[in-house]
Amino acid sequence: MRTNLDLRQQNHPLSGLRNVGILAHVDAGKTTVTERILYLTGTTHKRGEVHDGTTVTDFDPQERDRGITIFAAAVSCDWDGHSINLIDTPGHVDFSDEVERSLRVLDGAVALFDAVAGVEPQSESVWRQADRHGVPRIAFVNKMDRAGADLDAAVDSIRERLHVTPLVVQMPIGAEAEFSGVIDLITMRAYVWNDGDFVECQVPDALVEQAKRRRRLLEEAVAELHPVALDEFYARSTVSAETLAAALRDLTHSGTGVVVLCGSAYRNRGIEPLLDAVVAYLPSPAEVPAVTGTANGALQERVADPAAPFAALVFKVNSTATGRLTYLRVYSGTIRKGETVVDAGAGRTERISRILRVQADQHAEVPQAVAGDIVAVVGPKSARSGATLCAPSAPLVLEPPVATDPVVSVAVEARKSSDTDRLASALTRLVEEDPSLTVRTDSETGQTLLSGMGELHLEVAVEKVRRAHGLEVGVGRPQVTYRETVVRGVSGQVYRHVKQDGGAGQFAQITLDVEPLDDDSTEDFVFRSVVVGGRVPQEYVRAVEAGCRDALLEGPLGGHRVTGVRVTLTDGATHSKDSSELAFRTAGRLGLRAALRASAMVLLEPVAEVTATVPEDAMGGVLGDLAARRGQISGSTARPGTMVIVATVPLAELFGYATQLRSRTQGRGTFTTRPTGYVPAPAR
Repeated sequence: MRTNLDLRQQNHPLSGLRNVGILAHVDAGKTTVTERILYLTGTTHKRGEVHDGTTVTDFDPQERDRGITIFAAAVSCDWDGHSINLIDTPGHVDFSDEVERSLRVLDGAVALFDAVAGVEPQSESVWRQADRHGVPRIAFVNKMDRAGADLDAAVDSIRERLHVTPLVVQMPIGAEAEFSGVIDLITMRAYVWNDGDFVECQVPDALVEQAKRRRRLLEEAVAELHPVALDEFYARSTVSAETLAAALRDLTHSGTGVVVLCGSAYRNRGIEPLLDAVVAYLPSPAEVPAVTGTANGALQERVADPAAPFAALVFKVNSTATGRLTYLRVYSGTIRKGETVVDAGAGRTERISRILRVQADQHAEVPQAVAGDIVAVVGPKSARSGATLCAPSAPLVLEPPVATDPVVSVAVEARKSSDTDRLASALTRLVEEDPSLTVRTDSETGQTLLSGMGELHLEVAVEKVRRAHGLEVGVGRPQVTYRETVVRGVSGQVYRHVKQDGGAGQFAQITLDVEPLDDDSTEDFVFRSVVVGGRVPQEYVRAVEAGCRDALLEGPLGGHRVTGVRVTLTDGATHSKDSSELAFRTAGRLGLRAALRASAMVLLEPVAEVTATVPEDAMGGVLGDLAARRGQISGSTARPGTMVIVATVPLAELFGYATQLRSRTQGRGTFTTRPTGYVPAPAR
C-alpha cells in the first residue's frame, strides 16, 4: 500500500518520528479520527466514541459531558516502523489558545474538513494559525458517507478560502451512504472497507477512465509546482509514482501545495491511507528548520540532535491529583530523570524527577527523552507555559507561544467568606494552566474578574474550579473587554516632572507627539525617538518608552487598554543631579496620560464573525434578530433546505444568542463565531 519514497533523512536517528496535530472546526471529526488511529495502530483495543463518552483523548469529565474537545491531549502510537506523537486539538473558537500552544511545538498537522460543509470558519482560523507557525499540513476530507457529501466541492472551498493549491491524491468509491473505499491516484490501486475489513484490489472497471482523468489532473498540478516532476512530465508525458510521491513530499514541506485525502472516520474508512500519508509526506524533527533562541542577547540555533545541549519548550502545565505535570517539546539534546535544568527566562533551577510518555490521561515512565520527543515531566515547581528549560551549561531562551488577549470577563466570588482564600488559590492555578485566562481585581468595585476568550471558555473554567476544588462559586453577568484608541493626536505635548522632598530629587522633561497608527498596521503600540544632540540619554529614552507602556494600560475614556497608537519622543531636558530612569519613566507615564486626555479618543468594542446555518423558512426571523443585535450581514449561501448566513456582530450582543437562535428555528439552527477584531463603539 505504501509507495517507495526517497526519504532524504532516512539515516537520521529522528527520521522515524512524527509530531503531528489534528486541526479542524468543531464537529469535523478530530477526536473520532484520533480514536481510529489509536485503534488501528494497536494502541487501544476498542474504538472509543464521542457520543458514548468513551474516547481516550476527551478524558476530562466536562469534555465527555459536553461532547466536545476542550483541552489539547497528546497520545503516542506506532505505524509502519515510525513513532507518531499525536495532539488532538479543540475545534471551538473559545479554546483557540490551546491550538496555538500545540502548533508551536508540532512539526506537521492533519487538517480535517467536513465533506458537506467544506472549509468552515474555525477551519480557516486554525489554518491561518498553522501558516503563522510554518507547520506543513495534509488535508483529510471526512464524513464522505454523509448525505450531500461532495469531495470536489470541499476541495474547491479549500482552494478558494484558504488560497492554497489542493493536490487530490484519492478518488472516492461510491457516494454518500454508498461510500465504500478510495482509489489511490498515485499507485492506481483501490482500497475498500467491508464491515471493518480492509482490502487492496484493482480499480473497478467502471471507474478506470475517471481515475485516469483524475490522475492526469494530479500530474499536471504537481508538474506546475515541482521542477523535477515538470521535467519528467515533458519528457515522458506522465509522472511516475515515485516522482509524484517525492514531489508531493517536497510541496508539503514547503507549503506550496496540500495533499488531500478523503474518508469516513466514523465508518472506519480511509484511516490506513491517512496514516501512510502522515509518514510519507509530513516532516520528521530532523527535516524542520533548527529552532532559534537567544543566548546572552544573541540569536542562536539548536539543531535536532540528541548529542547537542539540552533545550526544551514548556507548552502546557497541568495539575493532577498526583502532582504537577509539565509538558515539554524537546528541541535538542537529551534529558534523563534526576538531572537538573535551568528555566532560562526566570533564572531558576528545576529538577526533573520523572519523565513520562503521555497517553492522554495515562502515563508511562521512561528513563530519558531526546530531541524531537514530546513528553511530560514531574519535578519543575514553577515553570510556566512558554518557559524554556535547558542545560545549565548552555542557557537558551526560546520564543514562547503568544497568548491571545481575553475578550470577555465575569465577576467571580466565593459563596462562603471562608472560601475566599481557597478561591484565590484555585484561580491562580487555573491561570497557570491556561495562559489565555487572566484574573484581576477591579480597582473601583473590588470584584475579582476572570477574563477569557468567550462565554464557553469562562463557563468551563468556573466549572473546573467547582469540580476540582469543591468550591461554591458565584458568577456575574459576562462583560466584554473594550479598548480605546486615538483618532486625532497631539503634537509637542510637553511634560515636566519635578519632585523634591528631601535628598536627591526627581527631574525629567519630555516632549511627545501622539498619533494613530495606520489601519493596516499589525502593531498595537509603536514608540520612537527623534531626539538629537544627546538631550535625552539613551537609557532615559528606554525609561520613557516603559512609562508610555504603563500609561497605555488605562485609557482616559473608561480605564480600558489603549491600542493603535504611535508615540514619538521629540525633545527633552535633564538635570545633572536629579534626573534618573525612574524620573523619566514617571514622566513618560504621566506625560502620555496627559497627551491622551488632550487627544480625540474613541472606544472600541470587540466584534465577531457569526456563521449561522438555519432552515430556509426561518431565515427572515434570524436576519431580523441579527439586525437587532447591530449585526452587519456580509453574505449568505444556499444549501439544500438550509441557508448559511455570515454576519459581523458586536460580541456584547451575542450573549444568550444560542438560546434565541434555537427558539427562532425550533432547535434546527446552529451557529459558530470567530473573533475578527475591534471596531468603534456607538456613542452612549
